[in-house]
Amino acid sequence: MGAYLLRRLLLVIPTLIGIIAINFAVVQFAPGGPVEQMIAELRGKGDTSSRLTGQSQEASTPTQAGGYRGARGLDPALLADINKMFGFDKPPLTRFFDMLRHYATFDFGRSFFRDQTVIRLIGEKMPVSISLGLWSTLLVYLVSIPLGIAKAVRDGSRFDLVSSGIILVGYAIPGFLFAILLVMLFAGGSFVQWFPLRGLTSAGSESWSFPARAGDYLYHMVLPTIALVVGGFASLTMLTKNSFLEEIRKQYVTTARAKGAPENRVLYGHVFRNAMLLVVAGFPAAFISLLFSSALLVEIVFSLDGLGLLGFESALRRDYPVMFGTLYIFTLLGLVMQIVGDMMYTLVDPRIDFESRG
Repeated sequence: MGAYLLRRLLLVIPTLIGIIAINFAVVQFAPGGPVEQMIAELRGKGDTSSRLTGQSQEASTPTQAGGYRGARGLDPALLADINKMFGFDKPPLTRFFDMLRHYATFDFGRSFFRDQTVIRLIGEKMPVSISLGLWSTLLVYLVSIPLGIAKAVRDGSRFDLVSSGIILVGYAIPGFLFAILLVMLFAGGSFVQWFPLRGLTSAGSESWSFPARAGDYLYHMVLPTIALVVGGFASLTMLTKNSFLEEIRKQYVTTARAKGAPENRVLYGHVFRNAMLLVVAGFPAAFISLLFSSALLVEIVFSLDGLGLLGFESALRRDYPVMFGTLYIFTLLGLVMQIVGDMMYTLVDPRIDFESRG
């Protein structure tokens, strides 16, 4: 296992560099970068729509001379200072290798448009996204595994059919749409206001006792967590059911029952370990999926200032240090969690030996 783990860790480095390189190359061809936005603002063209799209009619249209129309009339020395300020006075390859050298020590530089370092921004937003993804993933598993087992044991019954219908409805509703529905119903949208609309803490909660702050935090987490769970538990429930059904129909289960083993012992002593292999080992991947994809729009709806919202806003504003810093963190966490998933396989079933792979 040690040699396999070492190989996987070594593969993280070229994979990470490759993903960063592809995105860096794509960004070089994207119009409306920070230099063009600054030029547009200096010429009075930086309206709201251009700031959101990263373009303006003048600043994003190249001239035949290879410059930008928005740069006409500006002092060349000022243009050189703007390029130097954003680091665009160097060739792309030089900037790329400089970026890799700094990223190796987790030095992501400073945000172009926020007066903070990128690592500090990520550190501020990370707890929000981690807590939302972790609670949602845990709740998905706590709901899906017992429900999937119950559906497998009662396969074809009325319970199985009714629960399948409910699961189908939950799966068909996007998480952000369900989040809006929850706001309308329970956060003062049109009916009652049982839960807060935004944020993770109440005003003035800093002076409260720890139990009061913990309760306030959980109170704020109810609606966003439910919004993520409703769309996430469907596939895991069906995977659990199908895994159990496949194991229940095998010969060793028939033999155990023939020997007079109690049904609970058959299900949880024999079937569970084999059936839960894919389900339990997939926990890291499920967490990453909820953390970096499903949570984005939910963060927007509930005004949760997390990593997803930070990356989204940075992409709109062409804040390249924050864009690539969050991409680096997302990618690194995803690759590491894939390795953790492989380790989970061996914990659930020690018979699996990755070391024997060629």
